[in-house]
Amino acid sequence: MAVAPHERLRRGGVLALEICVVAALYYGSARLGLAQQLVRSQVTPLWPPTGIALASLLLRGPLVWPGITLGAFLANFSLGPSIPAVLAITAGNTLAPVCSYLLLRRAGFHNEIDRLRDALALIFLGAFVGMLISSTIGSGTLVAAGVLRPGAFWPTWSVWWTGDAMGVLLVTPFLLLLPSVHPPKRITPARWVEALLLVAATVTVGYLQRSDTPLLFLGFPLLIWAAFRFQLAGAAPCALAVSTFAIVGAVEGTGPFAGRDLLTSMITLQAFNGSASLTALLLSAAVSERNQTQLEIARACRQLAEMVAKIAASSHRPVLSDGELDEVCEVKEVEQEVEQEVTKGAEPEAERGATKGAQTAAEKQATKAAQTDAEKEAETETDEEGSRTARP
Repeated sequence: MAVAPHERLRRGGVLALEICVVAALYYGSARLGLAQQLVRSQVTPLWPPTGIALASLLLRGPLVWPGITLGAFLANFSLGPSIPAVLAITAGNTLAPVCSYLLLRRAGFHNEIDRLRDALALIFLGAFVGMLISSTIGSGTLVAAGVLRPGAFWPTWSVWWTGDAMGVLLVTPFLLLLPSVHPPKRITPARWVEALLLVAATVTVGYLQRSDTPLLFLGFPLLIWAAFRFQLAGAAPCALAVSTFAIVGAVEGTGPFAGRDLLTSMITLQAFNGSASLTALLLSAAVSERNQTQLEIARACRQLAEMVAKIAASSHRPVLSDGELDEVCEVKEVEQEVEQEVTKGAEPEAERGATKGAQTAAEKQATKAAQTDAEKEAETETDEEGSRTARP
C-alpha cells in the first residue's frame, strides 16, 4: 500500500529530529566524558557516547546512525590533529556501535535484558567485541598522524577499548531501562522506604570510596541488593553511580587511587568498573529470568487446576437425558437382534453350501468311474474280436 506524501514527510521530519537529538546527546556526553580524560584529552576511562550510540540504535533503529556520525565529528573536530584523522576517528566511532547493534540483533537480544543470554550478549558482543573497532581505528589514527609514538599504541588502545566498553556496560542498560519507566502502581510504603534506603546507601558508599581508606568493595553489597530486589531497574543506576564515584576518585587521585601511577590507577579502576557492571547485569538478568519462570509455572498450574475442576464437575452429571439414554438402549438392542439373525441365516447357508459341494464331488467321481469302466469293456471286446479273426 502506497504511503501518502504527507505521511512520508512526517516520518522524514521525525527521523531528522531523532538524528539531531542523538547527535546532541552524543556531543554533550562526549564533552562530559572528556572532562575525565587520561591520554591526550581524547581517551577516557569511561566514554558515555558509545553507550548512548548503541542505546539509540537499539531503541530507534539503524536509521539514526547519521546522528552518531555527526556527534562524533563535532566532538573530535576540536581535538583531532587534522581533518583526515578526525574523519577516520569519526568513522571508527560510528562503525563500532553499528557493528555491536548488528551482532546483538543477530543474537536475538531483548532490550529489557530480562534473560541471562541478553546480559551475556551485551557484555561480549556489544561491549568487548564491538568496541575493538573504535579502539583500533582511533589508536592507529593517532599513531599514523604522529601524535603518539608507535610504542604508545597498545597502552592507548587498552585505555580506549576499556573506556568504550565501560560506556556500553554502564550507560546502555540505564538508557534501555528508561522507555519502560512508568508511574508505579500499588507500591507499598515499605517498598518506597527500601528504594530510598538504597539511594541513600549508594550516595554514602560513593563518598566513602573517595576517602583515604580503600573501600571500593562496599559497592558490591549494594549491587547485589539492587539486583535481587529491583532487578535491572535498581542494578543499572546503582552500577552507574558507584562507577562514576570511582572514576572521580581516580581522576582526583583520592581514596584507593592516591599515590598511584597512571597504569596502576587505570587497572584498578577498570577492574572495579568491569566487576560492578558484570555483577549488576548478570545478577539482575538471572533474577528476572527466575521470576519469569516462576510466573509461567504458576500460570500453567492455574490452567491445569481449572481443567481438573471442569473435568470433575462434568463427571457428576450425565451427558444425555433419560429419554435419550432409553433411545440409545433400544437402538443397541435392535442392532444386537439384527446381528443374531444375520448369524443364524449365515449358518444354514454355509451348511447347504457344504452339502451341495459334497454332492457335486460325489457325482463327478461316479461319472469318472463309469467312464473308466466303459473304456475297459471296450478294450476287452476289441481284444476278443482280434482273437477270433486270427483262428483258421
